[in-house]
Formats: sequence, C-alpha cells, structure tokens
Amino acid sequence: MSVVCLTDFEALARERLSKSTWDYIEGGAGEGFTRDDNIAAFKKSGLLIRLRPRYLKDVSQVDTRTTIQGEEISAPICIAPTGFHCLAWPDGETSTARAAQAAGICYITSTYASCTLEDIVAAAPRGFRWFQLYVQPDRQLNKQLVQRVESLGFRALVITVDVPKLGNRRHDIRNQLNLKTNLLLKDLRSPQERNSMPYLQMSPIDSSFCWEDLSWFRTITQLPIILKGILTKEDAELAVKHNVQGIIVSNHGGRQLDDVPASVDALPEVVAAVKGKLEVYLDGGVRTGNDVLKALALGAKCVFLGRPVLWGLACKGEHGVGEVLNILKDEFHTSMALTGCRSVAEINQDLIQFSRL
Repeated sequence: MSVVCLTDFEALARERLSKSTWDYIEGGAGEGFTRDDNIAAFKKSGLLIRLRPRYLKDVSQVDTRTTIQGEEISAPICIAPTGFHCLAWPDGETSTARAAQAAGICYITSTYASCTLEDIVAAAPRGFRWFQLYVQPDRQLNKQLVQRVESLGFRALVITVDVPKLGNRRHDIRNQLNLKTNLLLKDLRSPQERNSMPYLQMSPIDSSFCWEDLSWFRTITQLPIILKGILTKEDAELAVKHNVQGIIVSNHGGRQLDDVPASVDALPEVVAAVKGKLEVYLDGGVRTGNDVLKALALGAKCVFLGRPVLWGLACKGEHGVGEVLNILKDEFHTSMALTGCRSVAEINQDLIQFSRL
C-alpha cells in the first residue's frame, strides 16, 4: 500500500497493533462524539470553514518556519504529549524524540513516557523539547520532576488541566486495560523509591490542583508555563491573569469530557479572550495541511499532533514518525502556496470564510 497521507498510516497502524492497544490509542470518552468531532469540525460542523485563496503572487519561495516561545521550528507542526509510546514501538519515546529532532520541531514529552527522560534526551541531544506534567498529589515529587526536566534542557512546562479525574473511556473498561499494573513508569519516582526500586507504577493525578497553585510552580522553575486543555474564554482570561506564557486549546483528543466543543471550534473564543498577551496553540483533529492552515488563520501559533504520530511510530518507528511529519509539512507548504502565503506571518483570518450548513 502506497502511503501518501496521514490516514494511510492510520489504516496500517490498525493492522499492526493489538485490539486493546488500538482501542487505547483511538478510544474517546463516552460515546466518542468529541473525538470524532475534532476531525469533522475542520470540514463540516455548525459552520463550514473554507479557504479564500489569493492568486498572482510570487510563491516560488515559501517559508514554513515560525517560532514558539521564541524558539524557531521548521514548521508550525509539532508533537503533542501522548503516553506509553512503547505500546506502539519497542524503542518508544526515544524513536519519537529522534524523529522530532530530525524534523526541527518541538516534542512535548509526557509524564507517562515509557522511557526515562535521560534516555529520551540522550537519544536526541539537540532536540527541542517541552515537558508535559500531570500534577501529582505529592508536591515534593512535582518539584523533583520539574527541576529534573529543567536541568535536562527541556524548554517549557506544559501543565495538563483537563484531568482532575480520568474520563469515561469505555473501550479501556471493556478491554480491562490496566496500565497501572501492565506498564511501570520510570520517571514518577520519589527520591527514596528511586534508590529502592527501578520503576514506579502510575500515580494518581491531583484533583485539588487549581489556579492559585500556579504561583507555587513559579517558585520552583524558571521555565515558561503552558496550560493544556483550555476551551473557554473564561479560563483563557484567567490564564492571562495568572501570567502563564501559553495555552494549548485541547479537549484531550476527546478522551476526557465528551460533548465539549471540537478544539478548532473553541479556538477563536480563546484567541479573542487572550488579546495577543500569550501564545495560543491547538491540538485535536489535525490531519491535513489545510487543517494546519485553518488553525493558524484562526489564531493558533502552532498545532500539535497526537494520534498520527503514534500511527507512524507503530508502522515504522522513528522513520514512520518522520514520514508523518514530512507528509503534513509538505501538504502545509502546498496549502500556503495555493493560498498565496509566502511566509507563516502572511497567514491570517482573511484566508478563511464561514458559512452555515
């Protein structure tokens, strides 16, 4: 089978992975409405998002480069935090990190990585990395982990805010998938446990974490703080008030609360609320270069890929992730050229129009 788009990788990955692993990667919360709507919203939701191309421009040179938090990336297409990459490929996150380094883009490493942070850094020492944190009930463990990633050269702290409790993931319940006993995490270790045992099982997430706790994180790190999982103007305004440096508009790939807006539908509300005071990114449902262009035209600085990266990893490891990134980057380059955009800075809301179904 010739692989020419991201959904081709989806089909191949489904053939290669066990049913329980596939269900874990692809599954959404509840009835899966939000998971499916993330993709559909780029094409057909309450409003059709269509492109308004401008022609007779010199697009012989198209530059896809941009910056996030002041760091240059080769294209506004980066890797979202997803856990347990060893489910998809034996080398897990080390393969993902190498592919991201080769592509010149940012890789957000998950708290629930199945490789140690040190191994991930060693595999891609020149890589541009952020670290995603699920806040743990043990503050000392949070402090240890955050200061560790800072010392390892991670450039930002991405705090996931939409998991005060795990979503109702029916596939995992039916499959009796128990990652707590089947997969042991190498990074969630207290100093005592680090010396007495090689791994620590999955820890609970702190359901008491709230806005006021962000000030404590500023006392333990100099890293920029990005909040992942914001969907409303009210929370976006609070993010500005609490002086964070970025927001990832995300519904957790439809894996947490079902029946919330698709990420791209929530994006304009968040962008309007922050009034340019911090950077806004998006994850969820991006499958084509046109999707990337639409997200940027609606105000996102960058998009982050979740499931497609795991599809590529499951098919060909590092090379599969690289192919996924290259396909999407090439599609985005074409989308820019065909709409008359010579640089990412030229992408704005004039490129899109809305019409009701």
